[in-house]
Amino acid sequence: MKQTLSLLEQSLEKKLLLLDGILEKSRDQEVLLKDEELDPDQFEQNVEEKAALVEQLAGLDAGFEQVYARIKEELPKQKAEYQEEIKKLQKLISEITARSTSIQAEEARNKELAQKKFATVRKQIKEAKTSRQVVNQYYQNMMKLNFVDPQFMDDKQ
Repeated sequence: MKQTLSLLEQSLEKKLLLLDGILEKSRDQEVLLKDEELDPDQFEQNVEEKAALVEQLAGLDAGFEQVYARIKEELPKQKAEYQEEIKKLQKLISEITARSTSIQAEEARNKELAQKKFATVRKQIKEAKTSRQVVNQYYQNMMKLNFVDPQFMDDKQ
């Protein structure tokens, strides 16, 4: 039982580290989204790294659930004996909850920033298309300016 509780504690500590990494990537993402000269490759790399951390987190959660399921029924019977370990686990879980809340808030801000950024990019693309059309139209008009329509001369007098 003690080893299992220790294993759960280690799992929760790893989860905290992963959440810290996700929070850091979210903050980096915010900086990238606020940058006027956003590099799409750098943004994509950030998203991929964050996705890898989330995937590791999901694996940890699944492992934690499996281990906890084994001791779930026995733990209440031995609660007094393992009170200190249980308090550590509860403390870690409350820290995880706090970090998760921070990440959710950061993600909500990033979503808003991303929507604004993409709206700006769409507007720039539309303006570029319009400018290209104007330039093409101007070019075509200028080509017609030097064009002389065929003319007939009357040679009879």
